[in-house]
Amino acid sequence: MDVSKAIWRKSSLSSGNGGNCVELADLGAVVGVRDSKDPEGGHLDVGRAELRVLLAVLKRL
Repeated sequence: MDVSKAIWRKSSLSSGNGGNCVELADLGAVVGVRDSKDPEGGHLDVGRAELRVLLAVLKRL
């Protein structure tokens, strides 16, 4: 999948100090997830329903 024109977004709560951050991009049927420190290192395609479950679990931590 060509993601060269994807708009990657980082959380507004992310600090600018180079910490552990992920970026998300709307890729149509799925959401792309990548490491903000290694944008050329590839990405994961995650289904929208699965991402909602993952985010709900992370918010409870």
